[in-house]
Amino acid sequence: MPQPFDQSAYQVRFEWGVAGLQRLAPSDVVVVVDVLRFSSTVTDAVASGRTVTLTDAAGWSRNGAAVVAAAAAAGEPTVLLGSLRNASAVARTVLELQNRRQQRTSVAMIAAGELTDAGDLRFAVEDQLGAGTIIAALSDLGADHTSPDAAAVCESARGLRRAMRHLLTASGSGKEIADGVSATARIEAAGLVPTDTAAAAEVDATDVVPVLSDGVFVAFA
Repeated sequence: MPQPFDQSAYQVRFEWGVAGLQRLAPSDVVVVVDVLRFSSTVTDAVASGRTVTLTDAAGWSRNGAAVVAAAAAAGEPTVLLGSLRNASAVARTVLELQNRRQQRTSVAMIAAGELTDAGDLRFAVEDQLGAGTIIAALSDLGADHTSPDAAAVCESARGLRRAMRHLLTASGSGKEIADGVSATARIEAAGLVPTDTAAAAEVDATDVVPVLSDGVFVAFA
């Protein structure tokens, strides 16, 4: 029986973090958005020809990687990584998956947010903007049967599109990265180049979409 917060009546859904993913009805596709910096860094790594294992990523991303792990454990959805850098490409990939399946495909757009040391989930403006930009791209392609939650996030991203760089650098996460965070060294130790905040704010900088395949992020093809 549908639950009030599962958004099952809609094709495109939106929630926050692992708990939000669990509130939603099962979806055919889960898009995990952790703009600073999990999604952006893995996308750039995959675009350069690298593959990244979820296990390695979990060593430097406790937010986005946790959502991916929960999505993978929940059944058999296709799990994609989305960001501002590949927003339109993610939307096209979702439609391609729908074409391959030859049936309506439901999408859970999950903003990772920031998990605090106390275990609380903190709102992250960059993840809302990333998710909203992808939802807007889906809408532009005709996948506009969005939940109220997804519609609100979509329109906020549309209205703020020209201010992405300022909003990300001025955000709490952007300031934290500028001050220096331990995750930077862990990303570099894994042999990856951390995507900086200015680059993470670039909309549609790449057509590459990482997809989780047997525990490894590879380019969707």
